[in-house]
Amino acid sequence: GNGDNCQLDDAALVRNLKSMFSSESYWIHLATSAVEFVGTAIIVIGAFGTLAVFLLRMIRRSAPRDRLVSDFRSGLGRSILLGLEFLVAADIINTVAIKPTVQSLIILAGIVLIRTFLSFSLEVEIDGRWPWQKATAT
Repeated sequence: GNGDNCQLDDAALVRNLKSMFSSESYWIHLATSAVEFVGTAIIVIGAFGTLAVFLLRMIRRSAPRDRLVSDFRSGLGRSILLGLEFLVAADIINTVAIKPTVQSLIILAGIVLIRTFLSFSLEVEIDGRWPWQKATAT
């Protein structure tokens, strides 16, 4: 009767779950999602943390305003840079591990180029020099 169909459905569900959890793509997707989550969290927490420190220092007038703004932009930029590193890593894992095609590799190359350009731009803004230039002694 009806009870037999439910047992068959339960058995099929268990089989499907076992195959899903044992498949490589599930674990790769899970790892990629975790790395993306960490990258996003770094950007979000870093942005709000940097903003909180900036606002507290503005209220306390602990330094000249232009110095506080400069420190805020620098801290925000560093949070974004670190988060971008994680997001690029997730893109690489996703593209390389899950059936790489010419199209997915071209898309990955584009993403990496854009994020590398963003990283360099942020680094120039933060440090006032290109990453390959030596730091000047202050």
